[in-house]
Amino acid sequence: MSDDAATLRLPQTIRARCTAIARWVGEGHSAHFTLDRPQLGGVASRVAKLTRERFPDRAKIPLHSRWRHFEAGGIDRKAELDARLASRTQVAAARARIDLALISVLLDAGAGPDWRYEEAESGRTFARSEGLAVASFRAFMAGCFSSDAGDPLRVDAPALLRLDARALAAQFQVSTANPLIGIDGRAALLRALGEALRARPVLFTSTGQPGHLFDALTHHRHAPLLNHHHVQPGVRHNQVSAARIFGCLLEALSEIWPSGQRDGDGVALGDVWPHRAVGRVPLHKLSQWLTYSLVEPFEWAGVHVSGLDELTGLPEYRNGGLLLDAGVIVPRDAGFATRTYTPGDEWVIEWRALTVALLDELAPLVRSALGAPELPLACLLEGGTWLAGRQIAAERRPGAAPPVRIDSDGTVF
Repeated sequence: MSDDAATLRLPQTIRARCTAIARWVGEGHSAHFTLDRPQLGGVASRVAKLTRERFPDRAKIPLHSRWRHFEAGGIDRKAELDARLASRTQVAAARARIDLALISVLLDAGAGPDWRYEEAESGRTFARSEGLAVASFRAFMAGCFSSDAGDPLRVDAPALLRLDARALAAQFQVSTANPLIGIDGRAALLRALGEALRARPVLFTSTGQPGHLFDALTHHRHAPLLNHHHVQPGVRHNQVSAARIFGCLLEALSEIWPSGQRDGDGVALGDVWPHRAVGRVPLHKLSQWLTYSLVEPFEWAGVHVSGLDELTGLPEYRNGGLLLDAGVIVPRDAGFATRTYTPGDEWVIEWRALTVALLDELAPLVRSALGAPELPLACLLEGGTWLAGRQIAAERRPGAAPPVRIDSDGTVF
């Protein structure tokens, strides 16, 4: 199989290789897992029931997106952001929303069971992914990721490059009594993002602002190679594919992921890992999560995003935990829950690949149960599998802890 960077950045490669690994596991070759596919029916019923309870009108199931977490506690924080952006052009507002979504997604690796964030504006306390979203939203609104006090609502390279773990910990209220997993890794990831933004001034301008992806992807199909960032009235494209957003993110940002994987030409591959059944399996969880989270900023600016179902389900601990806890993915080692794994362990790589493949098998069952044959996978995740993973975890373990312990640096899990 081809392991060049271009091939490993394609959504169809993710899907094909994860499917091949699921087939290989199903044939009994894995030292780590067996599959009990009949259990998918019960998972589909759980997910469909939860979806109906949350969204009685199937037509109003939103995308699985970081913007849902910005609504934590039923608070419309987007309205607060929009009020601050009201004087900006549509394009400038889109850039700011992309900046916010990108920085928040990159900070979204698992927080751990003990961390909390107290939001002064609402008087509410939030934890886990919602807490990380609210904390990153507040840090963005305070200008913590901008080097320009006159333009606080942006992310730029100079601000990221000077961000250390201590400063980030202060923004996220981290202390010995309020520990956040992987704070050093999160800060290092943001500094790596700053380096990547600074290294591509044609794409991100001399300020290194990630929101200029909007210009690159709407002005011309070759815009990332051009001096695109000067707005050209009348030239903007009003449609872009999800795969193109995803590909642009990977091309620009693969260097920031610390997996250490590179192709034969030395190109960084990102969230790509070795597996004996396929050579290398790309997963690109955070990049796909980010792509899902950029759909709405593009659409709010009048640009339709097509082809959402080209992307895959997200191989993270809620979706993957759902399949483990429900008995679809069956570990051969009965003591797996007592062990601690790393993202590079074959056990974890295989579990994540199985998660992608089995979400594809689960999707038609949930659509059938809901009577919604055209429901996008991104809506199914929101409806959804992610919350069902948290729900079943809460039924089985204190604090809704995931079924797998990962020694995380805050960049993958």
